[in-house]
Amino acid sequence: MRRYLYLGVFFSGFTSLAVELSASRLLGNYFGSSNLVWASIIGLILIYLTIGYYLGGKLADKHPNYKYFFSVLTWAALLVGIIPIISRPILRFSSHAFDFMQLGPLFGSFITVLILFSAPVILLGTASPFAIRLALKNNKKIGNIAGQVYAISTLGSFIGTFVPVLIFIPTLGTYATFLLISAILLCISFFGLWKTANPTSVIKNIWMPLLIIILALIGLRGNNKNADGLIYETESTYNYIQVLEINNYRFLRLNEGQGIQSIYHPSQINFKGYWEEIIAAPFFSPQECNIQSIQRMAIIGLAAGTSARQALAVFPNLIIDGFEIDARLIEIGTHYFDLQNPRLNIFIEDGRWGITHSSENYQVISIDAFQPPYIPWHLTTKEFFTQVYEHLTNNGVMLINAVRLQQDRRLVDSLFMTIKQVFPSVFIMDIPDTFNTALFATKQQTNINTFFQNISCLQNKTDTPKFLLDVLTLTANNLNSAPTSGLILSDDRAPVELLTNQMIINFLSSGKVDILQ
Repeated sequence: MRRYLYLGVFFSGFTSLAVELSASRLLGNYFGSSNLVWASIIGLILIYLTIGYYLGGKLADKHPNYKYFFSVLTWAALLVGIIPIISRPILRFSSHAFDFMQLGPLFGSFITVLILFSAPVILLGTASPFAIRLALKNNKKIGNIAGQVYAISTLGSFIGTFVPVLIFIPTLGTYATFLLISAILLCISFFGLWKTANPTSVIKNIWMPLLIIILALIGLRGNNKNADGLIYETESTYNYIQVLEINNYRFLRLNEGQGIQSIYHPSQINFKGYWEEIIAAPFFSPQECNIQSIQRMAIIGLAAGTSARQALAVFPNLIIDGFEIDARLIEIGTHYFDLQNPRLNIFIEDGRWGITHSSENYQVISIDAFQPPYIPWHLTTKEFFTQVYEHLTNNGVMLINAVRLQQDRRLVDSLFMTIKQVFPSVFIMDIPDTFNTALFATKQQTNINTFFQNISCLQNKTDTPKFLLDVLTLTANNLNSAPTSGLILSDDRAPVELLTNQMIINFLSSGKVDILQ
């Protein structure tokens, strides 16, 4: 009998962590994956489990039998399966509220969905203390039995940490992952009831999977989000992905959808956003006035390839190494964004790892891996910028895209001061009508007059594309003065999300809420 008990414990541990990881993805698709979202999920899950541990001990003393143990797991499985069905319309509503930054409905949706996890996770928390009570036959083995139960539960939790993120969600999607987790636990619970109680206990609960199937067929039809122009949506290991098409423009949006990661139009190349700054970057370097001489670039955060497409159109001899951690984005870029060019080498790996282990030196390294308004902290540190510096040619330039909110420039200032620890010259340009700021850092000591001289030189050349001149003019007209202070970011201390969270709070409290671009 004990082996069935341990089977239940293993899969309760598996389910609890699988639900937690799936919850982070479910909410991340709509509210982002910042540390605030993660902290809310982990904190409440721990509270729910704490309540479950307490109740499990009491229930075990009151109902010390296997039938009750597996019945509790059966109800937990049912409630896990209901989570996506109830949460989906709430989250659809929240995605609309997010688009228009309606903070009341947005916050309410977030809390409501978190509360949905309370009942199933509390029931899952009862499993370990309940199992210890059932497994005990004499007091001399209390420690041994407790150790076995928690070891088995933790092993299940370990597997439950990886399977949803690496297999279920990329293959089936987040909502279907909850249904599969529910089905697995339901099968184990029914099996345990059948073996330890009687077949009648299973037959009485056969309505549970039938209810989930019916509700899933009704509630999970159509797209996960309602968005104008939506032509494709999917999920990968890293992102919820949308492709929108409006007036022949295609847009790539990720997760909560604040910001456009890539844009495409079959007959247009200048979108007047942050992507174009990659073609301005080489001309911050001294004596660089020849589009033919730009031969090697790297892009960290390739996405669907807007910047790469623009750079390849301007520089005829250019080869680009594009680093993108999400392979699904490359597939989508190829299918929807014309991400096909023999001069583009694509590497599916983390950008910092990729650039550090590259055998190439580049004239431009562009860092554009952030998801508005957050930028991965490990791409903001002095140590990382040193690695970039070492992979630039003598006339190389680094470009990084960052975000500011209204006049709150703390993140930009910190990036500037950190980059200045490594590079001799750093320049800032605010991109008009957006919250984006581009920072250019040159490996050679230079000044802004160099940039203006290169523009003048290019204007006198007949082979200079108008697109390039337009971008250079825009860049020159929006250069900013250098900050005088800012936090130095390091691998040991880089509170990037803290800075960003403070900026967001100030922004929201200002009453000037707008959509982040």
